[in-house]
Amino acid sequence: MKAIVLLSGGLDSTLAAKLLLEQGIELEALNFLTVFCNCTPHQNRGTQSTSKTATCLVSKSAADKLGINLKVFEVSREYLEIVKNPKHGYGRNLNPCIDCRIFMLKKAGEYMRESNASFLVTGEVLGERPMSQRMEAMRLIERESGLEGLILRPLSAKLFPETIPEKEGWVDRDKLLAMQGRSRKPQIKLAEELGISDYPCPAGGCLLTDKSFSCRMRDLMKYTSAFTVKDVKFLKLGRHFRFNNMAKLVVGRNEKENARLSEMAEESDLYFTPSDVKGPIAIGRGKFGTDDILLASRILARYSDSNGSDAVKVMCSRKEDNLEDLLTSLPIKDEKLVTIRI
Repeated sequence: MKAIVLLSGGLDSTLAAKLLLEQGIELEALNFLTVFCNCTPHQNRGTQSTSKTATCLVSKSAADKLGINLKVFEVSREYLEIVKNPKHGYGRNLNPCIDCRIFMLKKAGEYMRESNASFLVTGEVLGERPMSQRMEAMRLIERESGLEGLILRPLSAKLFPETIPEKEGWVDRDKLLAMQGRSRKPQIKLAEELGISDYPCPAGGCLLTDKSFSCRMRDLMKYTSAFTVKDVKFLKLGRHFRFNNMAKLVVGRNEKENARLSEMAEESDLYFTPSDVKGPIAIGRGKFGTDDILLASRILARYSDSNGSDAVKVMCSRKEDNLEDLLTSLPIKDEKLVTIRI
């Protein structure tokens, strides 16, 4: 009997897979990547790629240790539509957890049928997550994903009605568990019993649950209606400042971010860099008037390696029209800075 396990690489999904493997179930792991994934480095080079072009190191490591194959799909472009307008709303920040789960399970169900598997396996624990892992929400997700009776949750199975795999005798219900709640102690104890170690910490892997990133995302959605995956990637870098509804500035925080911002700069962007002291680069995106350019240069002066009071020479350039302008600017005061930081 073959099943598809949704494997994030975290402890819960790894334990769920291990319990099913011990019952002799053939498993194939499935992982979905979006631009909002923050649990591991990965590549996002397409709308829906397989593991040849998209990699999730945490899920790959877990699959390798379990001895099962892993299929990875990059679904960022489709997922943006969920984030823009979730049917079931957002969580505490900008996380559309219920709609996200429905979307992922629908995709998993399609792959389950294509690969001739009989059911899905998840590492969900009843009550562990406040929005998507309540009993009512989990039943809703099953109905709207069209997978009622086909989702087995080994860690909490005894708290749910029997699924088709249990009714059919493919899986022994007596060997499944009844975990619930937010404590991780039962999972950690089980991991020790099953010889599972070196698993990642349980910190959330979705940027949409992060308050700071959600603020940036809301700003993007408010001022850029037709935003793309590339625009979202831009939010992950630097310090962001909103000047007005037409202009924003992003300032690098370190050498690595400076290099990445340079790579992502478009020909229509303004490019700011200090010319007489060391410091970050900044990218101005949108329509900048003269006052906006002066403000951007003052912000860059603030983050440059000056003494904090002397004027700094800042070069402003733009490829689109071969603009080059050298500005001499005093660093902006922090009390002004906080009023425009996103």
